[in-house]
Amino acid sequence: MKDPASPSRVLRIPAVSRVEGETALRLRIHDGTVTEANLKIYEPPRFFEAFLRGRAHTEPPDLTSRICGICPVAYQMSACRAIEEACGVTVGGQLAALRRLLYCGEWIESQTLHIHMLHAPDFLGHPDVIALSRTHREHVERGLRLKQAGNAVVELLGGRAIHPVNVRLGGFHRTPTRSRLRPLAERLRTALDDAWDTVRWVAGFDFPDAECDADLFALAEAGTYAIESGVPTVLPYGTPGRRRSFALRDFPDHVRETQVTHSTALHSRLDGRRHVTGALARWAISGHLLSPMALQAAREAGLGTPPGHADAGAGGGTVCRNPYRSILVRAVEVLYAVEEALRIIDAYEPPPHPCVDVPARAGTGHGATEAPRGLLYHRYTLDTHGRVQEATLVPPTAQNQGAIEEDLRLTVQARLDRGEHTDADLARWCERAIRNHDPCISCSAHFLELDVQRTGKTER
Repeated sequence: MKDPASPSRVLRIPAVSRVEGETALRLRIHDGTVTEANLKIYEPPRFFEAFLRGRAHTEPPDLTSRICGICPVAYQMSACRAIEEACGVTVGGQLAALRRLLYCGEWIESQTLHIHMLHAPDFLGHPDVIALSRTHREHVERGLRLKQAGNAVVELLGGRAIHPVNVRLGGFHRTPTRSRLRPLAERLRTALDDAWDTVRWVAGFDFPDAECDADLFALAEAGTYAIESGVPTVLPYGTPGRRRSFALRDFPDHVRETQVTHSTALHSRLDGRRHVTGALARWAISGHLLSPMALQAAREAGLGTPPGHADAGAGGGTVCRNPYRSILVRAVEVLYAVEEALRIIDAYEPPPHPCVDVPARAGTGHGATEAPRGLLYHRYTLDTHGRVQEATLVPPTAQNQGAIEEDLRLTVQARLDRGEHTDADLARWCERAIRNHDPCISCSAHFLELDVQRTGKTER
């Protein structure tokens, strides 16, 4: 970067640490104003949408789970819902409950990984979790226990903790007996205490003032906190009382993807506006449907009462737009996921069959679930033989890129206005702003269109 006194400066961070995947950052500052903030996702394209074409309709749940080792269940569940819709099949009863239990396991392990290993060092002045463990050993060990509990849920239902192999269209290849779930329930009861302690620990962090200038976007489902299904719902910025929803089949009409020159991931706009999906959006849209225990934890942590709750009063409840406080919502969600997993296990009765039949037919199906990082959308078009003709995957990180870049611009601008100019200080705050959103870079990498323009003589 040039001399801070120069009217023009460029800040470059070649690699951002403590995020999943590879990304860089470039900011341009002119006369004390941030004029450009680019989150440069430079991982190579992975072609998942392309090589899904021609595959049998039974294959996408297994194939898409390989997109991410942190949230494979999210990809499996979104794929299953989309293809089952295309084939006119609905999965309910205990099979649906087991899917939610499996998803709870992923929420527990993924959110815990982010809270303890990736995000907490920012608030406690440490460069990484290794340094954090030297001064906060008991908290890191608690995080590892929680993550192991989440892994145990995924492993029992999915066949293994990473890239589960027991999920299939219509349900599972094999379902557990009640006796197999009992040891898991005992482990989760211990995890419930750990989750409570995590909320209390995170509530003591120092949260800088900030506000995410974007519409909030999440699934909403009547009567329950949306995880594995729901209706896309928007809470516009500046008008918290005017939420709107649309049918999932209309997702492509509202969320438009565009290519940018500085990233191998597409950028998304929701009805032409910047939006953010993930923990803050879920809290604002469905927080009132959390369990009483989770709501108590949220109040004790300082999140207040979410919009739509009976106790919200005339003020309408608290919409949290501070991205630094997203770690609080994630901690509450871990507590909720542990409690929800215990509820499902307690009510479980083995279904008569591990799956329902999903016969192939021509059609287009849409599926969406709430991955730990936000709304994950899948769309598949099948021919009469059930072969995939078209596949579209819209991950949460690709949707959040515009909001992340705006957060970066606002973060640096605020510090410049306060007289903070050193490269090291600005870089540190930029990395914190990125990690607030827990981006999953590998999920968002996408094939780019190539436009070649040649002039002059033709080469031989």
